[in-house]
Amino acid sequence: MTMTRQLHIGLSLTPTWLKSRAADDPDPLPARDPVAFNLALTRMAEQAKLDFVFKPDYLLLHPAAAGSGFVGLDPTLLLTALACQTDRIGLVTTVSTSFNPPFVVARQIQSLHWISRGRVGLNIVTSIEGAKNFGEEPMPPPEVRYRKAAEFTDVMRKLWRSYPHEALTGTTPSAAIEHRGEFFSVKGPLNVPGHPAGPPPLFQAGASDIGRDFASSIADATFAAMPDREAGIELRGDLRRRAQGHGRSPDSVRVLPGLHFFLAETREEAWALHARAHAHLTAEQRRKMVKSVLGLDLGDLAPEARVTAQMLPPLDTPVRSRTHAELLRRFIAANEPTVAEVLARPEVVGSAHWVCVGTVDDVLAEITAWFEAGAIDGVIAIPGGSMESLRLFLEELVPALARRGLFRRDYEGTTLRQHLGIDEEQ
Repeated sequence: MTMTRQLHIGLSLTPTWLKSRAADDPDPLPARDPVAFNLALTRMAEQAKLDFVFKPDYLLLHPAAAGSGFVGLDPTLLLTALACQTDRIGLVTTVSTSFNPPFVVARQIQSLHWISRGRVGLNIVTSIEGAKNFGEEPMPPPEVRYRKAAEFTDVMRKLWRSYPHEALTGTTPSAAIEHRGEFFSVKGPLNVPGHPAGPPPLFQAGASDIGRDFASSIADATFAAMPDREAGIELRGDLRRRAQGHGRSPDSVRVLPGLHFFLAETREEAWALHARAHAHLTAEQRRKMVKSVLGLDLGDLAPEARVTAQMLPPLDTPVRSRTHAELLRRFIAANEPTVAEVLARPEVVGSAHWVCVGTVDDVLAEITAWFEAGAIDGVIAIPGGSMESLRLFLEELVPALARRGLFRRDYEGTTLRQHLGIDEEQ
């Protein structure tokens, strides 16, 4: 089967398999050498011809992460090291618009764009935690964070344009931007010229209503949370409509859900990996997570009791993540699941991503079905279970997609914009 439209595939540089690592598992621990560990993953992804690697970021240390092998290197610094030892694969870093000045970020990203020869992308987040590391003020409400993110993005793009590549030859001069807004005052111009590859692509991860509107207005790709195909079809259709409302092509926003996979030679082995990954979570911990995610106290409800839409708390109930809360609310309203089913949901035990468990053929069929149904434009792979699971994805599943005409056999371009097909839109 040959299709004109192909998948975009990235790899998240998060060692999620460590949560299920057995004592005798030979998987490398990133704490021993996080740079070498991430370089090894990136080279594996480049060998598979993936579009990019993606590095999330957190601006605080969760207690559970300490001693788990987690090393929170600054993602932009880490990807700078990786840029010098790779050739083609894109490098997507993450920056919070809530705690960084746009001039500094514009300069850092444009610098890395030069260092990587046009392979950088920027994932823009508003953050939901970490405010206490930047002062005494509490985290602003989502509406304020997204207004600030919109202004931040506008200023950053103005700065990138303020010193165009053509200025190096004297054909186009640099110019101050003289920005005065609600959150930022920036004179400009930037002191790093634009790269000939064009501006870095922008990623965004919000799936709440306000997040969708922001993503559809600025993003070239969205790191979407979608636990099932129907949610994907709805989200992709909504983002495409919103993009048109912002005067953009509906194809300009690529919907790339996180694909949290557990691959093995047999289904039984794959499900054993999945069970092991979540065995550390007790029923009490899961009930606390439901309250954190949704604001719903399940109390002493029996595992077989039904959770109905009437039990849901008000929409304005404070929650850790509005995106995850909305996903779980939709699931409960549509299915009236049991307490046990709610406690097993990805929004509760994981991060609301699409979970695939099985053999290479199983996951290959599911990815193909989602793509053909119009639910996705690609995926950001989130490995689970073991390094062997990741190897099966990169060395067997991705080539199988290529044989079906759903993914490239080799790189055709040298920049991230080319990998994502952005230049063809101009």
